[in-house]
Amino acid sequence: MNLEFITTMSFENPILFFICSLGVFNGFLASLYFLFFSKEKRTQNLLFGFLLLSLSLRIGKSVYIIFTERENRDLLISQIGLSACFVIGVFLYYYLKSSVENKKTFSKSWKIHIIILILIITIFGFLKPYKSNVELWRLYVVHTIYSIWGLYLVFSIFVLKNIMLKVFRRSQKLTISESWLVCVLMGNVLIFAAYIIGYFYLYLVGTITFSVIFYGLLIFLLSKSNRENVFKDIPEKYASKKINDNKANEILTALHKLMQDKELYKNTNIKLIDIAKELNITSHQLSQLLNDNLGKSFALFLNEHRITEAKRILEENNQFTLEAIGFEAGFSSKSTFYATFKKLVGKTPSAYRKQFY
Repeated sequence: MNLEFITTMSFENPILFFICSLGVFNGFLASLYFLFFSKEKRTQNLLFGFLLLSLSLRIGKSVYIIFTERENRDLLISQIGLSACFVIGVFLYYYLKSSVENKKTFSKSWKIHIIILILIITIFGFLKPYKSNVELWRLYVVHTIYSIWGLYLVFSIFVLKNIMLKVFRRSQKLTISESWLVCVLMGNVLIFAAYIIGYFYLYLVGTITFSVIFYGLLIFLLSKSNRENVFKDIPEKYASKKINDNKANEILTALHKLMQDKELYKNTNIKLIDIAKELNITSHQLSQLLNDNLGKSFALFLNEHRITEAKRILEENNQFTLEAIGFEAGFSSKSTFYATFKKLVGKTPSAYRKQFY
C-alpha cells in the first residue's frame, strides 16, 4: 500500500500541475454557475452544482497534497477535501434520481438525508479533527468515506437501470438527456475507480482522471443541440412510477386478448399509440409496461406475434410463397421478414418449412 509513500512525496512538474489544477479551477467555476447563475432554475441543476463542488473540493485536496511539500501542508485542507468526498455519492444519487423522476422540488426526505450526512462529517471533523487524529482518519475515516461513496454509486446505477438496458439492448436510441446522465454516472465511476487505484499505486491518477472527464463532458455540451437538450426532462416513461403488479397483469391480459382477437400485428403501419388507445392507456404507459413487465420493446413485441403467425402458416400451408407469408403476418418487406425470422427462430423460413414438407 502506497498511502504512507504518498504523504511523503510531492511533484514539481509544471505541466502536470497545470493539467490537474485547471480541471479543479474550472470545476469550481462550473459549480458556481449551476448553483447561482444558471438561467434554468431546476432542482437538477442545483444538485449538479453541489456534485461538481464536492468533486472539485476533493480533487483540489489531491492537487494540494501532491504539489505541496509535506512539512508545508495544512491538514485542515485535507480534512475539507475528504469531508466533501463523503457527500459526492449522495449528490450524484439525487441528481440522477431527480432527473429520471423529473422532480421539480426537493422533497423533505431528500433534504433531511443530505443534511444528516453533512452534519455527521462536520460534527465528527469538529470533535476529531484530522490534524490531531491523523491515524484515526487514515485507518478508519478514509475507508468509511470511500465506502459511502461506493455505496451511493451502486444506488445510482440502479436509478439508471432502465436507461442502461437501452444501451445494452440497442433496441432504442438514447435521447441526449439520457446520454448525458449515463456519461455523468460513468464519469463518477471512473473517478472513484481512479482513486481506489491511486490509493494503492499512483495517487496522481485521480486528479488527471477528473480533468479528462470534466473536459469530456464540456465537449459534450459544446454542441448547441446538446446544450439545449441536456437539461430538459427525460421521456415520461422513465419518470413515471412503475405500474403496480395487479394493474399490470390486468393490462397485459387485455393486451394479449386484443392481439389475439383483432390481430393488430398484421397491420404493417400499426403504432404504439394505436394499441394504447385500444387499451385506454397512454403510449408511455404501454411502453413502460412492455419494458418493465415483459422486458421487450414495442417492435420486438409485435415481431414475436408476427413470427408466431408466420410459423403457423408455414406449418399448415405449403402453397403460399415465403414472401406472401411475410406480408400476411404483418411484415412490410421480404428482407425484414427473413432477417427477423432468422433472428428469433434461429433458421430461415424455408429451412423451417422443410421440417413439415
